[in-house]
Amino acid sequence: VAGIGKKYTPEELIGRRVVIVANLKPAKLMGVESQGMVLAAGDAEVKELVCLMSDVDPGTKVK
Repeated sequence: VAGIGKKYTPEELIGRRVVIVANLKPAKLMGVESQGMVLAAGDAEVKELVCLMSDVDPGTKVK
């Protein structure tokens, strides 16, 4: 459940190192349970995903 679905296909996201907020309280969005959020930039619509410039291990905390 994400607004990024209007800009990116699932195949385009494979291998991308994006920033995810994973400690959110589960919520129903569009009838589906969401347990996290992919960070993206944009106004009313997603313009670009927040991606890492260099290799960082999955699970590394964002500060």
